[in-house]
Amino acid sequence: MIKYTASVAETMHLGEALGKRVEKGTTICLTGDLGTGKTHFAKGFALGMGIRDHITSPTFTIVNEYHEGRLPFYHFDVYRVHDADEILDIGFEEYVFGQGVTLIEWADLIESILPDSFIHVNLEKTENPDERKITIRGVGQEYDYLKELE
Repeated sequence: MIKYTASVAETMHLGEALGKRVEKGTTICLTGDLGTGKTHFAKGFALGMGIRDHITSPTFTIVNEYHEGRLPFYHFDVYRVHDADEILDIGFEEYVFGQGVTLIEWADLIESILPDSFIHVNLEKTENPDERKITIRGVGQEYDYLKELE
């Protein structure tokens, strides 16, 4: 599925719509260049999961945990990671295969350790500086609730 958003608010709204639908054990992999809106999408996603905390990208801490939503939410930013083993060392598999939902910004940097099934969200700039082309697809399995976003 491909969606176009015309503002930060619309990008967040699309993230929120997905956050309302995801199920326990789902991994969301965000990709896209700097400034394409990955963190804004993640903020909307957290809102959709019922999380009202201030969401920031965990660029330096690698992972932020949120537990007050309808499911535990684990927000990774692996931009500064130089080796997938760094992520494994902090218990990555316990997050991904646990009881919550995991969202990974810059997921393409740790492709070798991603689970077999995940939702891939790619954000791209267009010629319009405020517009984003957002491609969402299931990898490794069907996610029926993605059809509700169309």
